[in-house]
Amino acid sequence: MADKKSLSDLGELTSQTAAEPAPAPTPAEAPAEESQADAGPVLTQPEAPLREQQLDKFGRAYATGRRKDAVARVWLKPGSGKIEVNGRDQQVYFARPTLRLVINQPFGMTERDGQYDVICTVKGGGLSGQAGAVLHGIAQALTRYEPALRTAVKRAGFLTRDPRVVERKKYGRAKARRSFQFSKR
Repeated sequence: MADKKSLSDLGELTSQTAAEPAPAPTPAEAPAEESQADAGPVLTQPEAPLREQQLDKFGRAYATGRRKDAVARVWLKPGSGKIEVNGRDQQVYFARPTLRLVINQPFGMTERDGQYDVICTVKGGGLSGQAGAVLHGIAQALTRYEPALRTAVKRAGFLTRDPRVVERKKYGRAKARRSFQFSKR
């Protein structure tokens, strides 16, 4: 424990071992090395295979995002950073600043603010679910336009569809689990 090494010490150690010649193999080690040499070069596997860019005939990336009961169809293309939701500007459609923050998360995380125009149509659910659906759709479309961003967006959790939905109402109950108020008399 007393001889802890830092990364710079490790770098010096590897450069020293590279400069020193390798010792001659012992007779017991020689057959093992020959069989490894006959096997050929060892291939290293790349981190993740790069996917192909998926664009439509207009040069846009399309994706579908979902959250709760909301479904968003998203088209992404290079532009000035304008986001249009159901034919209206994002500031008009999502009046709450928190919802606009949710929508712009993939661009902020990948440092692509103001580089893409987004056109999307959203159906179903409430505003919060719709904002989550647009976020999911933008993240998917961004990875289809720039496949190199996929690992970063996936690590942030934007490609995962949030499976949580409202539990259904049960018979004999006021809501899913809430009972009717008890009356003593």
